[in-house]
Amino acid sequence: MSRADSIKALQEQIKDIDIAMLTTVESDGTLRSRPMGTQQVEFDGDLWFFTYDDAPKVDEIARERQVNVAYSRPDKQSYVSVSGRAKLVRDRKKIDELWNPFYKIWFQNGKDDPRIALLKVEVTQAEYWDFSSNKIVQLVDFAKALLTHSELNADNEKLDLA
Repeated sequence: MSRADSIKALQEQIKDIDIAMLTTVESDGTLRSRPMGTQQVEFDGDLWFFTYDDAPKVDEIARERQVNVAYSRPDKQSYVSVSGRAKLVRDRKKIDELWNPFYKIWFQNGKDDPRIALLKVEVTQAEYWDFSSNKIVQLVDFAKALLTHSELNADNEKLDLA
């Protein structure tokens, strides 16, 4: 699959999921995850998240840029794991472009707060599992897997975006 095809496939999987779990590595090597709001822009291989530049995740990313971003849509039985390299971006033009007044809920002083920055995740790989066929097909597949001691069928794809 080409990079363009992988980007399109990943975009299709995450397009309607607003919140993702961003996982970073703490200084002692433990993993730390937290919910982040994904910016709703056309996915081009990069994910964008608003943050304060003094948030602990910024220090964690400065030490270790490799991160994971997990998306979940349980109501549709769709799950996505994204690997990439994160970095802090202080581009005011990009902040203006991505800002939505709704974000004042989390960033009380608005987009002009000097501590506001963006985390850019340059996606290198992703994998998704999609069990989203209709409920009757899901039940039949589940029963079949139980009776035949086989795995449940899912649309599963590993994507390379590097």
